[in-house]
Amino acid sequence: MTTTEILTGERADLLESLRQHRWFLLFTAQGLTDEQAAATPTVSSLGIGGLIKHVTAVEQAWVRFIEHGTSAMETDHESTDYENHAATFRMEPGETLAGIIERYNEVAAYTDELVESVDLDLSHPLPAAPWFPEGATRSARRVLVHIIAETAQHAGHADIIRETIDGQKTMG
Repeated sequence: MTTTEILTGERADLLESLRQHRWFLLFTAQGLTDEQAAATPTVSSLGIGGLIKHVTAVEQAWVRFIEHGTSAMETDHESTDYENHAATFRMEPGETLAGIIERYNEVAAYTDELVESVDLDLSHPLPAAPWFPEGATRSARRVLVHIIAETAQHAGHADIIRETIDGQKTMG
């Protein structure tokens, strides 16, 4: 797609929705210090920086699935995989909110380019996992809808956490 072309139809709708929910998520981090972004002020173990980091990892993993198929999502489900997954939900020592957001924006830009060009009907079998139906496949379209849902869900979590920190709300 050239800079003079305007994206329309399904691809435009997918991108608009994804960008809107990304904006909601990033808005919750606006003006926070690294300490506030790492804080977990509710009964949950979630913090805003960790949520952005997690959404980044999930989006990147699913984009790899679109591009490379099942092998990009396979895991051995050992404790180290769980520990690595759990680490995507928190800011680690030395991480900054600015660095997490920069990485999120890089992944988002890559995903946006993919949405503009990928065959939305491209499909791959899901890897074997207890949370996936046996023998199920996912199209690029369905994966992108999942990324949108994941982003929206965690933007809502982040909004609650931000309101707990200082009363700021994304909407309302």
